[in-house]
Amino acid sequence: MRTLVPGWTKPSCQPYAEQRGFTLLELLVVLVIVGITLGAVVLNASPSPRQMLYNEARRIALLMQLARDEAIVRNQAIAFESDSTRYRFLIRQANEWRPLLGDELLRERTYRITPMNFWLDSASSSPLPLRIVFGREPVDKIFTLSLGTASTRVVIRADGIGNFEVD
Repeated sequence: MRTLVPGWTKPSCQPYAEQRGFTLLELLVVLVIVGITLGAVVLNASPSPRQMLYNEARRIALLMQLARDEAIVRNQAIAFESDSTRYRFLIRQANEWRPLLGDELLRERTYRITPMNFWLDSASSSPLPLRIVFGREPVDKIFTLSLGTASTRVVIRADGIGNFEVD
């Protein structure tokens, strides 16, 4: 324990180590980190047209895989049909194609980017509406479906045994 010297008084100001607050440099570092984080969020919040088209193609590929599996389970042909603004799934009943009703996943949807162009098997453009039929057999036809807009293009590849890849 220290004893105070007679006549000595404790200084009124605190040393720098005991003062509280942030330095200007620390505040600038925090602002730079916040700025970089906000920039990354803005870039991810507004995807590029290519990213939007890729996401749409990925969704379609997954739905096609589901429709193929559903055709096998139901023992009925199911078709993917698309025009430049929307796509839907049809079921073959009584020798005619009817919209697949009552299925929330295989419902009719509109494209987020329109107009959409299609090329089947990468060889020629098909007249719209485009239709791809999934049969009751586990092995189906191999196809390549290209989706595109004026500025970009994405390809969905089917291997015939239920795998769909997006490039």
